[in-house]
Amino acid sequence: MGKAAIYRRYASKAEMAFAATMFEQQLPTLAGTGSLHGDLLALVRAFHARRATPAARQLTPALISEIAVNPGLEARFQDTFLAAEQAIFAEIIERAVARGELTGTVDPAMAHLLLLGSLASALYIINLLVDDAMITDLATAATAGITALADRHHSAPGGAAEPH
Repeated sequence: MGKAAIYRRYASKAEMAFAATMFEQQLPTLAGTGSLHGDLLALVRAFHARRATPAARQLTPALISEIAVNPGLEARFQDTFLAAEQAIFAEIIERAVARGELTGTVDPAMAHLLLLGSLASALYIINLLVDDAMITDLATAATAGITALADRHHSAPGGAAEPH
């Protein structure tokens, strides 16, 4: 494929690399496990498998830097990649509320930050070797955080979130 064809589809090399490593990969389809912790554990395991590849570990830090200075790439990242991931969190939260595990709802963006933000930080900033024990700990911590937020939101007057 020629350069002109590539740049008709992608605005920059960074966008092309990001599309190849993350945007165009199929997001995991996760069946409910029957518990919030189980759902979060399945999700973080699936995303770890995608994000810990040598290509992802090499490219992602540079792509994050490019997102910070490229408004078009940031918009594409927000509208496609993050929106799709947060939709998965919304589904997990809805199932947990329906099962009675959560007393209130939680912003999917906050749940996303608690679980996958921590995974990304471990992989790309702190540069840790993330093993299954750490993955389990991340799911446990995210479960506790999401549950605490749901309880706090539920106990606020009128069910509204308390100020941060």
